[in-house]
Amino acid sequence: MITSMDKFSAHLRVIIAGKVWNYSIAVLILINTIVLGMETYPNVMKAYGDLLTSVDQTILYIFIIELILRFIAYRLDFFKSPWSIFDLCVVGIALVPSQDAFSALRAARAFRTLRLISVFPKLRKVIEGLVMAIPGIFAIAGVMIIIICVFGLIASKLYGPSYPEWFGNLHLSVFSLFQIMTLEGWPDIVRTVMQEKPFAWVFFVTYILIATFSVLNLFIAVVVDAMQRNHHEDTDDNQENIDVINKKLDFIMEKIKGCVAQINF
Repeated sequence: MITSMDKFSAHLRVIIAGKVWNYSIAVLILINTIVLGMETYPNVMKAYGDLLTSVDQTILYIFIIELILRFIAYRLDFFKSPWSIFDLCVVGIALVPSQDAFSALRAARAFRTLRLISVFPKLRKVIEGLVMAIPGIFAIAGVMIIIICVFGLIASKLYGPSYPEWFGNLHLSVFSLFQIMTLEGWPDIVRTVMQEKPFAWVFFVTYILIATFSVLNLFIAVVVDAMQRNHHEDTDDNQENIDVINKKLDFIMEKIKGCVAQINF
């Protein structure tokens, strides 16, 4: 038996799923982001601090009410959605007391901007694709760590005595090679080493070809593949829904044809 509460929840779900609701929340998140940004300027806070604090608190209360309405609409299904739990955590951080012991968590109010991701389905798909790519990313990261460590050991032996600030031990070599892998300032390091070791370019060019142009591009390949698989899964789900609807329509048409035949008979 459908109760009045069930009807209210169903009606509320329709409203929450609507574009007007989502766009309104997105506007509030943008306003809140602007307010948080203005709070980083001492002169602005001195002139409008009370107003900005009031706006921030008002938007926070609206977010809390929105979460309560979503819980009423979806009830325990609210906790089945990772994005709902994400929104709950982000808003909950803002409720932490403002004492010094919790100052770091209070600074995490900036995470409220991330709620924009949960509002727009297209942005959620990007994050879901990244999550699907995590196992592959960890595998490639393991390969990269091995490569950097191996080249780090070689660099320490070859160039450590002459350039201890860059390759004096393993962790210095790993840090320097990580910097070279990002192509940040690597010509300065390599040209300096080549002044005493003319053939050092062979080592560094080989390392860059392996670490930068090969392994790093694998990260991009894994992420793109995960997003494509996520898109295909959604397409397959939509196709399954369409097939179910078509089967129901065919069944209904057969029933109608049967009724029409009986009437004509």
